[in-house]
Amino acid sequence: MQQVKKGDTVKVHYHGKLEDGSTFDSSAGREPLEFEVGGGMVIPGFDNGVTGMAIGEKKTIHIPADEAYGPKQDELIMEFPKDRFPQDMTPEVGMQLAMNNGAGQQLPVTITEVKEDVVVLDANHPLAGKDLIFDLELVAIDGGSPLIIMP
Repeated sequence: MQQVKKGDTVKVHYHGKLEDGSTFDSSAGREPLEFEVGGGMVIPGFDNGVTGMAIGEKKTIHIPADEAYGPKQDELIMEFPKDRFPQDMTPEVGMQLAMNNGAGQQLPVTITEVKEDVVVLDANHPLAGKDLIFDLELVAIDGGSPLIIMP
């Protein structure tokens, strides 16, 4: 029975939950997630979780924050002057925006607090600092490219 190893391309159905049981993502009703194991396409804990699985196997994995989106970083939380927002925009907690970092890159941020003169923005990934739980089902394995190719 073939088992997943680094370099394989796999297809996985998943249901991602937080420790309180709330769902943050799922492949239900969509195509399974396809990625190369060890290729840096998914969080490290997800890569590790599918390694060794066989087609049709189902399991639940628990991924600590350090193997997911990392700890929440205080330096990614900033205050932004309210008067710098567009005049026709009313900032509200939970609103997601894109900021320009000055080098032409867009940075997704979430409003976490609205004060009198400033708005508190959080550029951490929404799942940073959280342990994640995934219910997995391995649908397919495509072996990696052979290291030696015969002529």
